[in-house]
Order: sequence, then C-alpha cells, then structure tokens
Amino acid sequence: MKKTFFTAVVVGALGLGALAHAQQNRGRAQQGQSAATGVQILKVRSNVYMLSGAGGNITVLTFPQGVLLVDSGLGQMSDQVLAAIRTLSSQPIHYIINTGMDPDHVGGNATLGASGDQVTGGNVAGDIGDAGAGAEIIAHQNVLDRLSSMKSPFAELPTTTFPTEMTKLSTFYHGDAVELIHMPAAHTDGDSIVWLRHSDVIATGDIFNKTSYPTIDLDKGGSINGEIKALDDIVDLAFPDFRLEGGTAIVPGHGRLCDTADVAYYRDMVTIIRDRVQDLIKKGDTLEQVKAAGLTQDFDKIYGQEPNGVTGDKFVETIYQSLATKK
Repeated sequence: MKKTFFTAVVVGALGLGALAHAQQNRGRAQQGQSAATGVQILKVRSNVYMLSGAGGNITVLTFPQGVLLVDSGLGQMSDQVLAAIRTLSSQPIHYIINTGMDPDHVGGNATLGASGDQVTGGNVAGDIGDAGAGAEIIAHQNVLDRLSSMKSPFAELPTTTFPTEMTKLSTFYHGDAVELIHMPAAHTDGDSIVWLRHSDVIATGDIFNKTSYPTIDLDKGGSINGEIKALDDIVDLAFPDFRLEGGTAIVPGHGRLCDTADVAYYRDMVTIIRDRVQDLIKKGDTLEQVKAAGLTQDFDKIYGQEPNGVTGDKFVETIYQSLATKK
C-alpha cells in the first residue's frame, strides 16, 4: 500500500512561543496533581496528555469507555505512571501501542497491561474485565519478533501485531481515529508513529528525540537514510499553523512537546551531518579520519549534552557504518 502525504501551510496567528505558553498554562493543574508520583503530565489537547519522567514519553488518550496509551515507560515506573493516569481517568486501559522495542517504551507493558481489559464485538460485545486478558498491546510484527528473540518477559510482548505499512484501530475513540504507520529501517526496523487524527497529535517514539542525536540501532535494522526518510514523513504528515509552527502537536520519544518546525530543524541537522560524512567517505577517509573532522561540533551544544544520549562521535560512527553497509 502506498501512502500519500500532504503538507499545507495555513496562515494563522499562533507561533511557537505562543504554543509553548499555551501548553504551559494548560498543563499546570495536571502537573501539580502528578507531583507526588514523579511523573509529569502535560495536557496536549482536550483529552490527550503527555506523560514524561518515566522513561520514554507516554501519550494518553482518554475516552468515555477507557484509556489508550502510546508506549508504557520503564517497568520500574509503572506504579507511578498508573497513578498519574488515574488522575486523568478512572476507566480501564484498553490499548497500549508500542512505537518500538526499547525498554523505556515497553517496560511498563506488563503492569499497565494487567491493570486493563479489552473491548470485543460480535457475540461477546462489551468489556472483557474478568478473563485475565488485560489490555491489548499493539505493535509492528518486527517488535514482537525482536522482543521474543531477546527473551523478554511474556507479559511485555505485544498481543496484536501488524506486518503491513500501516494499520488503523477499528473504533473511533471520543471522535479520534487512531492510525499506526510503520517507519522501516529508521531507529530500528520495528518503529511506528501513531497519529491521533482528530486531535491532530503525532507520537513519534525514538525516531524523533528532542534531547539527543538519534539512536540508530544498526543491529536491529536501523539506518541513517531510513531515519531521514521517517523524519521527512512526519514533517509531510503534520499540518502547521504558520511557517511550520503551531498546528499538529508532536510528542517525541524524549523531551518537550514539539511542533512541525522542531522536527524539520532536527531532520535538517541529521541530513547535514549525514551529507558531511558521506562526502568524506567518497574521498576515501577512514572512520578515524571522519571522526577527527569535527563534523558535529556546530550541533553538539544542542544535541550532544544529554548524559545518557548519543554523542557526536557515536552518531558520526553510526552514520559511517550505516552508509558503508549501504542501508
């Protein structure tokens, strides 16, 4: 199936500064409620929230019958995450969508999944709250394959997978259509972004990390060109308000709430460094020569300062290896 993405610039009055100010105002009450748990809550839209401080960012969609999560954070933070969710809704968690396979995005699957239940149709229409099934955990097939090969606990594994380019949840949730779009060979080969179409929110997982250079796991099918293609697709899918700012809310894998401009700047940075490495490879430079050329020094103060993030040296090395293997 071939996707077609559209980009539009709609003239409006909301710039990035205004968006950030509005986000802060909307989130203050919720952040106060979550102070005891250590998990921060930011209201993104009327019934969409971003949880941070539990590993990777978690997107929460509440609707009258339940809760949908995009990612589940670290396993050791599950009780705090659940406490934060309970300040937003008393309904069960019906769905957990995993954008990838990293522990800080899937670690809470077991505990949060066990606290929920599933929605069924047909002759057993309703909630299955007493069958021990827990919430439905959804991810691309490659996520299940890799987690299984890594001997991950059974309760953390996705219960529903899709092997295709995209899939849609079959029910509208409080007017929100939910679409999962596979982004192959980016951070890994199992990454998906999640588009809440009515709310106009995109959760990117670790394809887009506001706090660091990208983590591209070559051993798990990631590649530099796949990463750039995925960032391009996110920019194409999002709708800005004015000059790429405002509009579609972007929940990154880590870091603050963003908009189209943030992803575009990040994409440009990744592309510039990729092109610099590629030029030196064409000249015949070795990996050590490329690393010694200081190709990231004009970006290191922005993306190379996170203690647990990817350094400029490591990013250049990954790009070199990715291009050398022609992924």
